[in-house]
Amino acid sequence: MMSLTNKRFRPALLSAAIAASVTSMGVFAQEEGNTSLEEITVTGFRKSLQDSIGTKRDAKAVVEAISAEDIGKLPDSSIAESLARLPGLAAQRLDGRSSRVSIRGFGENESATTFNGREQVSIGDNRGVEFDLYPSEIMSGVTVYKTPTASLDAEGIAGVIDMQTIKPLERGERVIKFNAQMEQTSFDKLNPDGEDQGERATFAYVDQFADDTIGVAFAYNTMSSPNQEERWNAWGYWDFEVDGQPYSILDGAKPFVRSSVLDRDSAMVVVELQPNDKLHATFDALYVDFSDNKILRGIEIPGYPSQGLVANEVDEATGFLTSATFVGTKPLVRNDMENREAELNSFGFNLEYDVNDDLQLEFDASHSSVSREIWSFESYAGTGRGHVNGDLGERDDLTYTLNSGNSGAMFDHNLNYGDYDLIKLGGPLAWGWSSALNEKYGLACDGDTPDLNCNQAQDGFINAPEIDDELTSLKLAATQMVDAGIVKEVSYGVSFRDRQKDKRSQGYFMTLADFPETITVPEEYRLGTVSLDFIGMGDMIAYDSAAMLADGYYDLTDESLTNLGHLTKSYSVGEKVTAAFAQADFETEVAGLALTGNFGARYVYTEQESQGYAGQVVDGLVQVSPTSISHDYSHFLPSLNMALALTEDQNLRFGAAKTISRARMDEMNASLNTSYSVTPDTNGNYWSVSGGNPMLEPKEAIGVDLSYENYFSEEGYFSVAVFWKDLSQWHFDGTYAVDMSGVADPATGLVPENSAGTGNGKVNGGGGTLQGYELSATLPFNMFHESLDGFGLVASHTGVSSDIEDQNGNEYELPGLSDSIQTLTAYYENYGFSARTSLRKRSDFKGEVYGIGFDSVQVDVVGETLVDAQIGYDFADSGIGGLEGLSVFLQGVNLTDEPFTTLSGDNSLQVRDFQSYGKTYLLGFSYEL
Repeated sequence: MMSLTNKRFRPALLSAAIAASVTSMGVFAQEEGNTSLEEITVTGFRKSLQDSIGTKRDAKAVVEAISAEDIGKLPDSSIAESLARLPGLAAQRLDGRSSRVSIRGFGENESATTFNGREQVSIGDNRGVEFDLYPSEIMSGVTVYKTPTASLDAEGIAGVIDMQTIKPLERGERVIKFNAQMEQTSFDKLNPDGEDQGERATFAYVDQFADDTIGVAFAYNTMSSPNQEERWNAWGYWDFEVDGQPYSILDGAKPFVRSSVLDRDSAMVVVELQPNDKLHATFDALYVDFSDNKILRGIEIPGYPSQGLVANEVDEATGFLTSATFVGTKPLVRNDMENREAELNSFGFNLEYDVNDDLQLEFDASHSSVSREIWSFESYAGTGRGHVNGDLGERDDLTYTLNSGNSGAMFDHNLNYGDYDLIKLGGPLAWGWSSALNEKYGLACDGDTPDLNCNQAQDGFINAPEIDDELTSLKLAATQMVDAGIVKEVSYGVSFRDRQKDKRSQGYFMTLADFPETITVPEEYRLGTVSLDFIGMGDMIAYDSAAMLADGYYDLTDESLTNLGHLTKSYSVGEKVTAAFAQADFETEVAGLALTGNFGARYVYTEQESQGYAGQVVDGLVQVSPTSISHDYSHFLPSLNMALALTEDQNLRFGAAKTISRARMDEMNASLNTSYSVTPDTNGNYWSVSGGNPMLEPKEAIGVDLSYENYFSEEGYFSVAVFWKDLSQWHFDGTYAVDMSGVADPATGLVPENSAGTGNGKVNGGGGTLQGYELSATLPFNMFHESLDGFGLVASHTGVSSDIEDQNGNEYELPGLSDSIQTLTAYYENYGFSARTSLRKRSDFKGEVYGIGFDSVQVDVVGETLVDAQIGYDFADSGIGGLEGLSVFLQGVNLTDEPFTTLSGDNSLQVRDFQSYGKTYLLGFSYEL
């Protein structure tokens, strides 16, 4: 087979070759006095550890790595779960699945994600990638860069996560592989129309043609993965005083059960061409069709303590009412649905040409795009409508008692919420506070005798935000071997990225076509009942609300007619990033010890433009005008990486660099809420503007890393690392100047002489430091005795702390920062049998969840410990004919049913969310021809 690259460039590409390869490489030993070679093959999880250790050892920067065996052997629903087992990394669960990844205390928006070295788009509102979009089964490896190099074409203060595809010419043989899995949740169906069983399957084909000058790889994965949840959710907590004594009480709750199914179809193609020793071309493509369908049913319990409250029990230490009775309240029964659909396309072309033995040129072009649509649908029912002059329908006295262990509350109730004759369609609470609704239905809401149905026309709601994100990248670079003192290789180049992200926020009030009447759910839409025993509320009615909407039972009213919220959340943000880099790789000796590394710099110039709307409410209706604001800035980003070889197996690494993280896109949008006052503010301005800040610039950091690495065997190593970052230009709430030239006062139509306005949004300022340490080790037990061959441990501990203040000197906690992160995997693998148990633990942190209207909301997340386990058998050495390519496994996920818990304040009793997902079991096989 032809050489893949010029021999002068092989050392520079060694780590990439290790990460991409999924070949079972043998260790050869020659017996004394025998000229024959005995092949000892290490495969499976142990092979993946060897590959990961090799990548870490040979890398030019501080990295962590996962090989294909690690991802494939633990068939996670996303790469996030595998990444969370790496030192210093942690994942946040969303709806029971690990999705968002933090690196060394920084949230997902502070890191970059690349696919074969190219930055990726996101299905979220911002830059942070949600990894459940990416199938782990079709990736060959992942490398996490904790320190940058100048040639790394992505920016992130936390680091860069690079996902890689297989290289078919490196595989060097034909591979045809199938795998399939069945999935079962430990919860029975929580909704009658939900699912508790799923399946996954993957087909992979790798081959070489034309005397190994053409390589082709294809992989297709399909997945239908169920997920279920019992969720306690609190509206909030009400603080009050009695005779000067402070008390706190639950101020309403929204518990429900959720059944969802994640359907994902993915296809990957890689084509390699190497007609001679000089030319090497690669084309890769990835397509993902992603659909997450949720069914949610539950009861909203309004506290409204001022309307009637009996205090039963008080925690004297905190003043918290741990048990109380809401007198005469009207719960709201909800039958909701949510569909989240996304489609990802990613294409890349890379061309390498060896001009001569010393010079290689590289051209890279790529395009990726994602479109996401969310359709979130709420349907309301209760005992009757409410109005200002007394309520229709029966009321209930509800007594809550807080559970121990931050797990929500249990309720005692009197009414039967599973009675279709009692619970009827129609909003039982005055939630329709919209002038558009009242005007549409002719409801008078002012004067001494307002209409009995004033603000009663909301019987449900639809949120329908959409996202489109496109990114085109070009890169031209060169790598040149030189003999200039200690410098042995230089690389340089330019790149260009053009990104456009658009969001459209839409929302609609739902009103029964028979309004103001309430209606009984027709027989053909009834699905029985749903059990809410986990909160003590018994059964509640379950019906097909989406079918009733489709069949014309509801009328819709656009919320944006009278509410500025959707306008200020809709935007278009564009970025054009031009970068140039130069990097020198060096080799020298210090005190007789080999010192290698690289130094270099990137110059990054950014032109950003944001388009949106400026809006205000005039006479109850929204009036808008388009906005377009541009801004440009540049950064000089030097970097240095060094590795001192203390011995053949011990390295001392040092890294220093300046890095940036670009602003969240929802915080730099140009959609604004404007208002004019005849009285100037403290800045002397008459205009007030709130929304995004298109002038927002990236956060900056100067980082230093120092680590000691000891590679004591092919399967074992340990390392100790410390890191420190000086953060500046962080993003905090503040004010900034806005030019309002030519904008008229809506009340008079005249343009004020003072055209300045005060903007309220995110601004650059403040900062501080983040510091931490990492301890990590892979320990094969065969180093103690040969009888323990196959046993081993993989463990890590990370400690992080920060000292950050905003521009006003107030303390600030970084999103995603857990001050303690631990991972532990105990494994055995030998003679075809494998077994391992993995533990991931992280302490409390601030996480990001979806709030009302799918706004991103930061909450306090309680620390968690997750336990997974797997057993399996590979028939390769079984001696059974026809089964050599077969392996089987059984895996359990979240075996301790660890909840996801968030708090509403400093008091541990003020639980915002308590989400229980149960366990998940997977039974599968893999067969390779």
